[in-house]
Amino acid sequence: MNTTLHCQNYSIKPTLYMAMELADKSWKLLFSNGVKQRNKTVNALDQNQLMFEIRQSKERLNLPADSDVIACYEAGWEGAWLARWLRDKGVTVHVVDSSAIEVNRRYRRAKTDRVDAKKLLLLLWRYLQGEKDALHVVNLPTIEDEDARRLHRERDVLVKERGRHWVRIKSLLRAQGLRIETKRDFLAQLDALRCWNGEPVPTELRTEIEREWARHELVDEQIRVLERQQKARVNDRQLVAMDQVRGLMALKSIGWQSAWLLVHELFAWRQFRNRRELASLVGLTPTPYSSGDSEREQGISKTGNRRVRTAMIELAWMWLTHQPDSALSQWFENRFAGGGKRLRRIGIVALARKLLVALWRYLTLGLVPEGAVLKH
Repeated sequence: MNTTLHCQNYSIKPTLYMAMELADKSWKLLFSNGVKQRNKTVNALDQNQLMFEIRQSKERLNLPADSDVIACYEAGWEGAWLARWLRDKGVTVHVVDSSAIEVNRRYRRAKTDRVDAKKLLLLLWRYLQGEKDALHVVNLPTIEDEDARRLHRERDVLVKERGRHWVRIKSLLRAQGLRIETKRDFLAQLDALRCWNGEPVPTELRTEIEREWARHELVDEQIRVLERQQKARVNDRQLVAMDQVRGLMALKSIGWQSAWLLVHELFAWRQFRNRRELASLVGLTPTPYSSGDSEREQGISKTGNRRVRTAMIELAWMWLTHQPDSALSQWFENRFAGGGKRLRRIGIVALARKLLVALWRYLTLGLVPEGAVLKH
């Protein structure tokens, strides 16, 4: 069944609507003038073909050549470059959060690129008619803001990779009944190890461990290079974002790595209207379930920026340790500290949400969190 968008009585200017389903090899395009639709498929990354289909759709759907074009696609594989390029061509683009798109709750439902494009086009029309909850539009950073996030994101990947190499080395040794706990003088410790029969580590196993250790050391050196670059930029007085980083670092319990992440992921380029919007972006909002007589709390939504969410949980624990006399720490102690482990885990998430709002007000309004101690 075709979805018809009855827009002819409402549009001031003729408009071409375009929904895009982006895949690795091809892009499914669905065009509409509000009444009729046109489906086309183009090769992925073929920008000339995409613009040709837009011009052809205007002609086939009886729209003027200078009519507006409003497009949308799901955030994901292509990132933000496609939206920037289309906007440079005069196309209005909405990049939407795919996890927030409503779906049919039938047990079995059709799932094809064409069906998804139709659904996206219908939701785009509802969004443009004022139903702002129909689509969750992603706030795209500028090229400069996006590039500024590279350092800490690359470091995060490398830290995990370094951990995987070390775990692999320990696992290989443990299979022989051997163990190395520290990384200092690793090769010397490896030479001194003896298996259950008094023999040294077998030749091929030792060679594999040495290669794994070489990869570990390479990644470790890359992490140190990134950290030196970050620290050098923190001291650069000409960068506006670094003022915010230094401002957060002035609070006891917040180090330069956490401050860097919060500024470049949130505070340096995003604007928040209220505390609920901020908490929602990070995924620290509750998700209650209330239907009939059944009521329960499903936990936090865990949508949005997982890096900031993880950092805020860690900062909340650090805040309790280094800011015990602050109002936030006292609130946690009075309400959750006397409970069990589960209640404390619930409480630390609530504290993380309150702390995030407090840090936002600290950077935007200059309000130091009540009772917080600044570093000397």
